[in-house]
Amino acid sequence: MAFAELLDQVGSLGRFQALQTVALLVPIMWVISQTLLENFSAAVPAHRCWVPLLDNSTAQASAPGDLGPEALLAVSIPPGPNHGPHQCRRFRHPQWQFLDPNATATNWSEAATEPCTDGWVYDHSTFTSTIVSKWDLVCDSNALRPMVQSIFLAGILVGAVICGPVSDRFGRRLVLTWSYLQIAVSGTATAFAPNLPTYCLFRFLVGMTIAGISMSTSTLMMEWTSAQAQTLMMTLNALGFSVGMVLLAGVAYGVRNWVLLQLVFSVPFFLVFVYSWWLAESARWLITIGRLEQGLRELQRAAAINRKKAVRDALTMEVLLSTMQEDLRGRQTPASLSTLLCTRILGLRTFVTTLCWFSFGFIFFGLTLDLQALHSNTFLLQALLGLLDIPARIATMMLLNRLGHRPIQVASLLLSGLFILANMLVPHEMPFLRAILAMLGVWCVVSSFTCTTIYSGELFPTTLRAVKKALHHTREPSVLKSTQF
Repeated sequence: MAFAELLDQVGSLGRFQALQTVALLVPIMWVISQTLLENFSAAVPAHRCWVPLLDNSTAQASAPGDLGPEALLAVSIPPGPNHGPHQCRRFRHPQWQFLDPNATATNWSEAATEPCTDGWVYDHSTFTSTIVSKWDLVCDSNALRPMVQSIFLAGILVGAVICGPVSDRFGRRLVLTWSYLQIAVSGTATAFAPNLPTYCLFRFLVGMTIAGISMSTSTLMMEWTSAQAQTLMMTLNALGFSVGMVLLAGVAYGVRNWVLLQLVFSVPFFLVFVYSWWLAESARWLITIGRLEQGLRELQRAAAINRKKAVRDALTMEVLLSTMQEDLRGRQTPASLSTLLCTRILGLRTFVTTLCWFSFGFIFFGLTLDLQALHSNTFLLQALLGLLDIPARIATMMLLNRLGHRPIQVASLLLSGLFILANMLVPHEMPFLRAILAMLGVWCVVSSFTCTTIYSGELFPTTLRAVKKALHHTREPSVLKSTQF
């Protein structure tokens, strides 16, 4: 390919690519943290109904005898399904008979109880504040919590539909710069949302930027490197997500307040927005759509940063036209989704790769968006997911170079499905085994993600890459319902 020759001359894996890659990977770590943030900011703390005998000093002083908190709890709150205090109901009147050693607390009727009309008391030993405790997303309102996650994922869907065509028509860097600004503003505003609908609106806007940043980052990394180095670039891109998951676990462990946590992963994007103006646009895309002068400037800039002064001076418009003559003769205007679907070979490739993306999205998000459901230490699980991801990504890169794409793709999807099916057979009383199987499933599916990302970049032309990635990101509806479980 003619552009590959130009890229080899200016340097396809030099100082310029290293600086650009670092600048692109830093925000990726924060992006995955925003995606999985609600494992902590929307965690459900232990809770019970507010009752006067326990939570009102005047009523507590009027209690007969010298009763401790456990006794007052027993006469105020019925036992729940897990043998602890019921989380959603309280006795209408104190049941003093339960203080009799011969009485049993199981002999109570539903009619003697009422919902938590005065609110709830939350356990702040793990999280000092979450959106659940702030807006009481428990009991009859517990369905609002997965709805919040669904709205965020819907934002990713809408962002993919918008950012894909915009990226192919107006450029990758433009989408990146705008997305960085939007996630900075929307993420910061989320922390100060006065009510749940406003919170959902800002999370939707944050979700829109996730697709734009993810798609444009991987596309820029691939289009500035040679075909031989694309596996390395996509592995580094994937490792950014892995490190981001570990970073999230560490920061969340130290910052237990959801407002501060939201700000920690939002405010840095203002800095990213500032330096994003330095990022180079894809010279491959610029030349493909006919913006030759801009493409030439970007190539000269890459040569200068790679310390190839002679190449930069020799690279002129005449050299560019001579080298790219065949490609420019067949140049097309930016393609659309109809081109992707109506061309037989491209349509088949799109169908197969979209199925692979769907499988990744369903498994990965279904497992990682509600770690609390695994009934283990959420901080530890989040850190382990990221730490296990790192060897998985590196092993995938090594195996891809030896075995090829197709065997790794098939094996990773098959194994991830088997681990998830096995997890369904494990009883809830064995949380450790369930967590291990879930992490093995994620370990395999991230290998599939790396393979599919590389596959997708190699199988589609430059003018269709962002549109194709936008179609792949529409896998998000597959997990809108999975967050309910």
